Amino acid sequence: MWRRSASFILDKHQNNKPMSLTPSIDSPPPLSASVADENPSPNHISAYYQTRAAHHEIVTSDWLEQAQAAVRRYPDQDSPVSEKPFSVIEEFNKWRQQPALAEAVAAIRALAAVIRASDGNTMMELEIELKKASDTLKAWDTTSISLTAGCDLFMRYVTRTSALEFEDFNSAKSRVLGRAEKFGEISNKARTIIAMLSQDFIFDGCTILVHGFSRVVFEVLKTAAQNKKLFRVLCTEGRPDKTGLLLAKELAKLDVPVKLLIDSAVAYCMDEVDMVFVGADGVVESGGVINMMGTYQIAIVAHSMNKPVYVAAESYKFARLYPLDQKDLEPALRPIDFGVAVPLKVEVERSARDYTPPQFLTLLFTDLGILTPSVVSDELIQLYS
Repeated sequence: MWRRSASFILDKHQNNKPMSLTPSIDSPPPLSASVADENPSPNHISAYYQTRAAHHEIVTSDWLEQAQAAVRRYPDQDSPVSEKPFSVIEEFNKWRQQPALAEAVAAIRALAAVIRASDGNTMMELEIELKKASDTLKAWDTTSISLTAGCDLFMRYVTRTSALEFEDFNSAKSRVLGRAEKFGEISNKARTIIAMLSQDFIFDGCTILVHGFSRVVFEVLKTAAQNKKLFRVLCTEGRPDKTGLLLAKELAKLDVPVKLLIDSAVAYCMDEVDMVFVGADGVVESGGVINMMGTYQIAIVAHSMNKPVYVAAESYKFARLYPLDQKDLEPALRPIDFGVAVPLKVEVERSARDYTPPQFLTLLFTDLGILTPSVVSDELIQLYS
């Protein structure tokens, strides 16, 4: 279980609701039979792997009337609903079909659509509807850090506008929608900004080690190739899904010299490396990162040999989380095929990601700027203040 900072205590009652045993068309697909037969487990493959603050106000009678009206208008999710003209999950899945669009950005686009589709008559109703939609998206995959962080940042950003600033509700709603669309555009351009900021650190003749297929890291390397920089890349294979092989193919199309490594050859080849570039599924309060399994050990090897480790991560992946060790991570499970039958008595580690502490990282390239790990907590305070 995640240990969250003392400054952000979540209401736990939602986590105590009974889980439905009825499968949904929007639920992540179950574990494949070949893996499930050999390694029975009550857990399913996480949707994360499949895809990759309350305000304290003065309570007035008008406020209570709006709140009661909103609750009556939007009943609890457990109550039967006769008609659902708009589904935030369907909207989210529509945006997710775009290969270049990150999962968190797809959620941001879906939440903006909630504002457009809302027929609420007060800011209270609109905020409650947005909160329910955000909670629905976060519950769709509780293991996705970027999805949760993106929804939280969206809610914090767009609800800063108060209805009291405007003459009528329509003006307030238009301002909220404008903020939502602006936030979506900023998030969508994050990779381009990161790629531009990182170019001064890639020099002619350098060798870069990458791990897995991070779209933002690929954007960094693609921009460097387009700028006619001469460099080569060492790609780990990224088993079991061979994401490193996919990245190597894309880099080869750009005529970038690439060497493919087996994952266990990282230490063997580290003396050839000038820098390590990795992506992140989440950047936590300590300045550490959560990323594809194997990132931690690569960072340890690079640190021991005085090689800089750079992280490329969009600001919507900044999460108010504080893991202390690997066991604090909620497992994001994946299927693993060893090519041979695994005996039933043999346990298989199927987690898809690990946690790299900040002392093994050099710099983080973000759309907020180039940061040291120690600055991340300050940036989180600004993002959520």
